Amino acid sequence: MKRRPLTPRGLACLLTGIALAIAANIIASRPLLYIAVLLILLPLLSLLITFVPRRRGVVTRQISTDLLTVGETSRVSVRFDLYALGIPRGRWADALPDAISGVASGEYPDESPTLRYDVVGVQRGIATVGPLTLRTVDPFGLAQRQQTFGDTRTVTVVPQAMPLPPLPSKVGAAGGTQQTRSTRLGQGSDNLIPRAYTSGDSRRRIHWRATAHRGDLMVRQEEEESSPDAVVVLDRAASRWARPSDGTDPAFEAAVSLCASAALRFVQDGYSVDVLDSAGSLLGALRGHEDDREILLVALATVAPRGEPRDLRTVVGSVPPGPLVVITGAIDEADAAKLSTAGAAAPMLFAAGAEPGALVAAAQHGWNTAELPSTTDDLPQVWASALPQAKVAHG
Repeated sequence: MKRRPLTPRGLACLLTGIALAIAANIIASRPLLYIAVLLILLPLLSLLITFVPRRRGVVTRQISTDLLTVGETSRVSVRFDLYALGIPRGRWADALPDAISGVASGEYPDESPTLRYDVVGVQRGIATVGPLTLRTVDPFGLAQRQQTFGDTRTVTVVPQAMPLPPLPSKVGAAGGTQQTRSTRLGQGSDNLIPRAYTSGDSRRRIHWRATAHRGDLMVRQEEEESSPDAVVVLDRAASRWARPSDGTDPAFEAAVSLCASAALRFVQDGYSVDVLDSAGSLLGALRGHEDDREILLVALATVAPRGEPRDLRTVVGSVPPGPLVVITGAIDEADAAKLSTAGAAAPMLFAAGAEPGALVAAAQHGWNTAELPSTTDDLPQVWASALPQAKVAHG
């Protein structure tokens, strides 16, 4: 917001001086004219004091975390090197986007050029912090000057990943690699020799690091698997969710959070995990590398409802997964009846706003189902209710 050069006090002083000058001429009062001239000159002098000095500044921002999680607090340190004649009197403020909140303003310090404040992740996405604004006033408080300094800093707010209970070890033909001995070399291991992609290979076998290194599509070599991969599918078809123009959809935000939480839960259980959307696009692949988690969360930071859903068997591929989690929105009974478990050992379906009978129809086709909550705090309980052992216990 652009501010006027004169403060309300300065504007009042100027207008009062003009009014007194007119009155002094009418009544021919010289003392009153002297006062009027003084009141007019004071704001003009304040403008000169405020605007004549040249200023330039260098702003450097540091944030305590590279990725800010929704609900997480982080410290922002702003080093503001201001080159000016003397120390200005005024307030500084750092522009914050809607994705984060915090009190990023204060009185300009007399000594340290480092400004600090805390921010909290509010909404996932990629946001920009800055620029820094400095508003200074003259000693009389009659004139004000507002300047912006420095570049901006990009902040990525990623979805919150909740700790979830593990799947029972007896689920499926085999559990994760930490639970069952595997005869394969280990997907994503550094000594694994990839081979060129051929028609018919599963998308879940693509070796992304080798592909990026060689420039050609590479897949992991065929090997006997006693530990099937886990697959998490986020159904972001536009028809399943509220329109983006309607603002943030709490149900979709909970779905994204559950997607990240389920993928990280499976990694802890020893699975290799592929995270796909309803069109079959790969959102992330977790193979035990340190940066896999970060890549997935960054991808989920900007995901939004779009497109149309495809047949789940086409999305998953020809190789039946171990655990299969499908997270969807509003589905009816006909949609649920068409959902194939794709031969998964532990199929789990979470739906937000499902019509009556939809989850019952899905359960009749082998799914372990649960209603997706609108808040992330309830995700662990909902996840536990959909675990295969929980369904057996209640059956």
